[in-house]
Amino acid sequence: MQITELLLAELDHEAVGIRKTLERVPEGKNDWKPHEKSMPLGNLATIVATVPAWLDMVVNVDELDINPPGGSTYRSPQWKTRHDLLDQFETSLKKGREVLQKTSDHHLFNTKWRLLSAGKLMMEQSRYEAIREGVLNHMAHHRGQLTVYLRLLGEKVPAIYGPSADEGKD
Repeated sequence: MQITELLLAELDHEAVGIRKTLERVPEGKNDWKPHEKSMPLGNLATIVATVPAWLDMVVNVDELDINPPGGSTYRSPQWKTRHDLLDQFETSLKKGREVLQKTSDHHLFNTKWRLLSAGKLMMEQSRYEAIREGVLNHMAHHRGQLTVYLRLLGEKVPAIYGPSADEGKD
């Protein structure tokens, strides 16, 4: 079995939990934050929805500078309705799947990907490692954050890897 096939299976598995979490994000609270140092709900939900598309960057671009000279030109997609948010996720998931289907194990293991900040190298690793750490683990981390936001807002938290206090206790 190819590693790309395993990554696709893992992406599809994680997508179920992401979708269930995004379906519970309340509308009209995009600016809400549980603490002054926390990111707003809308930004966090956007990250969770769009992380699968990061696969394109890791597979097809050699490096990312998170603090480029002159500042970043990237602007997160905005959403107002849960439907918009879920559409972002489905588009992102489709893109991520297409990228994995078009790459090879050789490319993932034998070419490097770099993370920079203001031109300074922060990390260099195989594209496979960057996918595991920078995409899949990052996706689970932010989804976990989002479930905490849901709990604090009084929303039901979905069962993801096992039952939650709100569902899946049967």
